[in-house]
Amino acid sequence: MEFGANRQECVRNILILPRIFYYDMTNKEILEAFGNMRVCVIGDVMIDEYIFGRVERMSPEAPVPVVDVDSSEKRLGGAANVALNCRSLGAAVTLASVIGDDNNGVVLKSLLEDQGIGTELLQASPYRRTTCKQRIISKERQMMRIDYETRQELVKEEEHPFIDQVMRFLQVEKPDIVIIEDYNKGVLKANVLDKILGHCKVLGLPVAVDPKKDNFFAYKGVTIFKPNLKEIRDAFGQDISPDLDSLNTIHEKLLGQLGHRVSFITLSEKGVYVNDGTSAAIYPTFRRTIADVSGAGDTVIAVAALVYAATGDMHRAARWSNLAGGIVCEVSGVVPVSAAELLAETLRHEV
Repeated sequence: MEFGANRQECVRNILILPRIFYYDMTNKEILEAFGNMRVCVIGDVMIDEYIFGRVERMSPEAPVPVVDVDSSEKRLGGAANVALNCRSLGAAVTLASVIGDDNNGVVLKSLLEDQGIGTELLQASPYRRTTCKQRIISKERQMMRIDYETRQELVKEEEHPFIDQVMRFLQVEKPDIVIIEDYNKGVLKANVLDKILGHCKVLGLPVAVDPKKDNFFAYKGVTIFKPNLKEIRDAFGQDISPDLDSLNTIHEKLLGQLGHRVSFITLSEKGVYVNDGTSAAIYPTFRRTIADVSGAGDTVIAVAALVYAATGDMHRAARWSNLAGGIVCEVSGVVPVSAAELLAETLRHEV
């Protein structure tokens, strides 16, 4: 499968409004700036497990295929994948979440530590199980997915210590940017968001959010609000065309409810929309051969947040993250983007 768009469409879709001017950092300087950044990622974490095998016979017990397993691997998913993308690009990252007091929780923490991601805000709880999405794959096709998870909201025994830990960390460390990744697994309940977002506002910390349906309108006053088009349609209960006029209207509606700074909406194969309050644009995708879209949204929010924190330029952040999301879609499974390949691609496409 391939998708793409005429690059002139980008020019046609730009709404000319007064613009903010930024120091024009080179692409290499932006990547170097990542290495001096401290990032706190907060949200729902998970393990993405892949079981690879061969199907050569049917089961005698039921009309189902038998998979002879060749290998398996476990990767970081959800907010943990956002943290991994930030770390892969050179930032110092601390991940905050609540996981199960179980074997998958031990594995998840070990995977994070192997990547140099801080786990001091990772709280193990006897009330939850660590989310694990187990995929069975044969001949590069997913045959089945088995989910192990808890989706209930944090109970008070988990909630209060988690809030206290995160708020104390933000107060002391004052990260360059906070990224909130919501997968509707129950960690980001209303009170957690209210307390943490309020604390970020007091501290003057920029916050980038990748929302989900349950808490969609809870992210008031954040810096970057990044839903996808389907989430926007679900939130407003209406079909919305991926054109500039329609999306500008949605931005105004979001602004009225959230009072945020930037609307950043991913449009799948159509690219990304960004409105920073002074100008708006749709940046189309680059032509690519798509292998797997899993984890692309995690890469997009990670790159957008880092570029914005480094430059203050959300349009540049949108172009870079749009490109980065396409890079990881060319690889099967959930994988992070590396600094070297991102730099090479930004230079090749002159973004």
